[in-house]
Amino acid sequence: MRIVKAMAPVLLVGLAVSVGGCSSIRETRGYINDERLMGLVQPGIDNQRSVEATLGRPTFTSQFGPETWYYVSSITGRKPFVRPRIEDHSVLAVRFDGNGNVVEADRSGIDEVVYLRPDGDATPTLGRERGFLEDLFGNIGTVGAPGAGPGGGGPGR
Repeated sequence: MRIVKAMAPVLLVGLAVSVGGCSSIRETRGYINDERLMGLVQPGIDNQRSVEATLGRPTFTSQFGPETWYYVSSITGRKPFVRPRIEDHSVLAVRFDGNGNVVEADRSGIDEVVYLRPDGDATPTLGRERGFLEDLFGNIGTVGAPGAGPGGGGPGR
């Protein structure tokens, strides 16, 4: 009976640690979303320099089309031994004209996120299906044959 009473605190501490380990882990990735700062960007008033001074450097910029700066923020939640799940996602896209003045500041959220599901573990391709033995022995006789391309054993080589 004494052993059980002596082990009770140890068991309670062990139970508390194990239950605490099952709690969700939240991670913020990308730009730290501050609604007050994002609301300060005004089309027709701000330019690239003032946007960078207010919001900092963008997460990434557009490579094609009109110059656009993107500020991406994502909050994921994850339980132990489970894949992370997006809880909140927001993107601020600031578009500039040729002179570097803000033309538009557009916000989008998690409703615009597209979830892609791969179709199995193989990539479908067009063409002929080859078996294992065809892959293994398929090039026998073609390497070094006349007209086989570079390195082929054609005349004069």
